[in-house]
Amino acid sequence: MRMVGALLALFREAAGYTQKSLGEIFVVGEQQIASIEQGRRPLKMDLAEQLDQLLDTKGALVAALSEMPEVDLIPLWAEEFLDREREAIAISSYENQVLPGLLQTEPYAWAVFRSRVPFYDEDTIAQLVAARIERQGILQGKNPPITCFVVWEPVLRAPIGGREVWIEQLRHLRACSELPGLMFQVLPMNRTSHAGLNGPFVLLETPEHQRLAYAENQRGSQLIADPDEVAILTQKCAMLRSQALTPEDTRDLLDRLLGEA
Repeated sequence: MRMVGALLALFREAAGYTQKSLGEIFVVGEQQIASIEQGRRPLKMDLAEQLDQLLDTKGALVAALSEMPEVDLIPLWAEEFLDREREAIAISSYENQVLPGLLQTEPYAWAVFRSRVPFYDEDTIAQLVAARIERQGILQGKNPPITCFVVWEPVLRAPIGGREVWIEQLRHLRACSELPGLMFQVLPMNRTSHAGLNGPFVLLETPEHQRLAYAENQRGSQLIADPDEVAILTQKCAMLRSQALTPEDTRDLLDRLLGEA
């Protein structure tokens, strides 16, 4: 992908376009053009065809995509998701396995990565934890996204990493629940209806108001752009929020857990 991105940057500059002006023509935004040129986001074939026509590159970008090694043709969904997450104006998340990465403390993140099978070595875990903590900067920025997190109660009560790690994590969640524009809700165990039994997912809204979804399973992950699929997950998210405790009642639950700890 880096080779294709470098070609795009070369052709763009030769044609006299900036990343911003090129992004405006195709209504994709300056950040998306930058991400493609830096090799962090794949160039889609339909956009490559349009770029070849605009930049008069005689089909060079399409040819480069067609000849990419097979390993590079596998979409790097996780990397693209993180890229979209950084620029999102709204994020909604449902978790029923671990707490959302954007809300994890460093010790909790260490415990999560140490639980992986096959096991990671300590250097790899350190890199993954550092990247996860860095991601959380979007919640503290000048213009943070509107965020909504729904978490199933067993996840909240699971002492991942031990008692001290768990208590610190509860305190962190309580502090995060007061952040402007952030809604943290717990889905209680006693609910007789549950809209999220098929597993966790994340919904994103880009600055161009495109809606995307991201889902993970045991063996991989997927970034979903199909409007029908995204609409189904959006409906699930709305139902989960209605089934969960309100943000105020969730804070009360966190206070009770901390009082009992």
